[in-house]
Amino acid sequence: MKKFADFIASHSKLILVISLLLLIPAMIGYKNTRINYDILVYLPENIDTIKGEEILTNDFHMGSYAFVMVDTKSNKYINVLEESIKEIEGVNEVFSIIDILDTTIPIEMLPKNIEEKINKNNETIILVTFNGGTSEDITIQAIRELRTVVSDASKISSMTSMVIDTMDLSSKEIFAYVLIAVIFCLVILVLATDSYLIPFLLLANIGIAILYNMGTNIFLGQISYITKAITAILQLGVTTDFSIFLYHKYEQAKKENKDKQKAMSRAIKETFQSVIGSSLTTFAGFLALCTMSLTLGTDIGIVMAKGVLCGLICVLTLFPALLICCDKWISRTHHKVIFPQFHKLQEFAIKHSKEILIGFLLLMIPACIGNAKYDVYYKLDESLPEDLPFAKANQTLQENFGLVSAQIILLDKDIKPDKIEKLKENLLALDGIDFVLAPSAILNDSIVMMLPENISKMLKNDTYQLILLNSIYENASPELNAQIKDINDLVKRYDETAIVAGEGALMKDLVDIADHDFKAVNYTSLIVIFIIMIFVLKRISLPIILILTIEFAIFLNMSMAYFTNESLPFIASIVVGTIQLGATIDYAILMSTKYLEERGKEEDKYIAMKKTLSVTTSSVITSALCFFAATFGVAIYTKIDMIGAICKLLARGSIISMLVVIIILPALLLLFDKRIIKRKKEI
Repeated sequence: MKKFADFIASHSKLILVISLLLLIPAMIGYKNTRINYDILVYLPENIDTIKGEEILTNDFHMGSYAFVMVDTKSNKYINVLEESIKEIEGVNEVFSIIDILDTTIPIEMLPKNIEEKINKNNETIILVTFNGGTSEDITIQAIRELRTVVSDASKISSMTSMVIDTMDLSSKEIFAYVLIAVIFCLVILVLATDSYLIPFLLLANIGIAILYNMGTNIFLGQISYITKAITAILQLGVTTDFSIFLYHKYEQAKKENKDKQKAMSRAIKETFQSVIGSSLTTFAGFLALCTMSLTLGTDIGIVMAKGVLCGLICVLTLFPALLICCDKWISRTHHKVIFPQFHKLQEFAIKHSKEILIGFLLLMIPACIGNAKYDVYYKLDESLPEDLPFAKANQTLQENFGLVSAQIILLDKDIKPDKIEKLKENLLALDGIDFVLAPSAILNDSIVMMLPENISKMLKNDTYQLILLNSIYENASPELNAQIKDINDLVKRYDETAIVAGEGALMKDLVDIADHDFKAVNYTSLIVIFIIMIFVLKRISLPIILILTIEFAIFLNMSMAYFTNESLPFIASIVVGTIQLGATIDYAILMSTKYLEERGKEEDKYIAMKKTLSVTTSSVITSALCFFAATFGVAIYTKIDMIGAICKLLARGSIISMLVVIIILPALLLLFDKRIIKRKKEI
């Protein structure tokens, strides 16, 4: 490590040049990394619903579809519109009631319930199917062109429409996220540091680390829009304290050694030794997200763990070079630290340690209750504004045609019509199903023979036949999830290989998998971080105390959603606890290691704790406020609740963790002093 530190300290200009040159491939990688806006593509590939989507895409060219609502001005108008839609690249088939009327089939021969689902109140539905999947580029471009052809985006209902509106909204907001986070952090850093230049150097260093991280995402192929939105602000929030620590070490070393290079070499070595433990816990916390079956966790986990690594590398290479090259200007911009020392808070934590412990135990009860009972929603469009075009289209489709949640059943083509007729009757008998379209049962053979060939192929091929049904229950609702289970059980009686596909079925799998992921991620992060802390702290009892402290802070944070009647998006409930644990356990490690150091010098535990708090309180508060600053502004600004809820919880969680570490952890350390302060190592 000494040779590395000496090299960095003595080659500052070379490091700066290399760092700036590396920005070129980083920017190229950033620009060429595909962003995915469809959460459902992260479901495991081995589940039936995903297999069903693949069959619909590959065999029926119905990987995605759209309902286009148009006024029934005239058959000629609809025919012209259909022809224009067919010319769009990526469109597979276009179908409306006019396609039937233009054949020899009288409309009176169609069942009334079918007619009402596609033609009602002087408005009709055109069904458009696409060759590609919901979030494929070709489908996205096709829907954009379809919106142009129809001239009213709010008349097109499809999952791809939601993807497009999410994409457009997120793209508009992403720059504001970073700008708000930088401004808020800049204010905190100006107050907390002793130079007006340091905050700008620090943010420049982290900004470059963020670009390196985002640029290397090109090797992943694509990342989710949630990952893109939160990566920069989280990386800013969790790695800022690394840079502050190096700066403080450098300033201390300069007082003992006038040679800047030697002082920096020492600072790099001491920084590495000090932050390696905290960076490992943060790194492990993010990697724990990779245990999720929903691979969105892997997406966020890898990118954020990579971000911690990039941040650490830049702190040990680029930031020292910036400090050495700008040392003269740093000295000229020195000012008195404006940040208060919080002496009264420190005195309170020591003087009232017993009362604090009682309060801790009392608060544990509502924290546990609230953490177990807060409400979670899974409906993806619920996290988006109601005035977006896709939301208006869905509302119109529901109100005018009663189409709420369409499902597609894939059956073996050899299932006989009489069995399908029986299956149809059983499906209609289920609560909440108001429409079933099984071509071989509802339409007699003579009608099926008169249908255009393209429509027939859309309903049946050499392997499968389709049954379409509509539920009056909304996607991801408990009622629809229970209904889909009943549908699955029912169709398996007729065909063991049958698959229930569609958005509702996908959402049910999302609910089931998310519930499993929540437990898996939390247990994994706890175990991994606990093991790392044992090696870092060389004790067993102390890691238990520290994890208990931060877990209490997490419980308090999540319980507030319950007591304020706040419904959280499912992904926030899964990832926030792990991120808060990995990012803020550093505060507890900093305080506990300093306490161990002071207890090695001081017999009186209260005096040792007073010295500990006097040294660590400002560092903990500064780090927590930077994390808060990086996330709070985004939480207020964004219109996407999936992002806003995560940022809000992390902003609140950083403050709660800070208060718990400063107030409750000292009381716990004093209580278990005899256990953790053993002259002989526990392991």
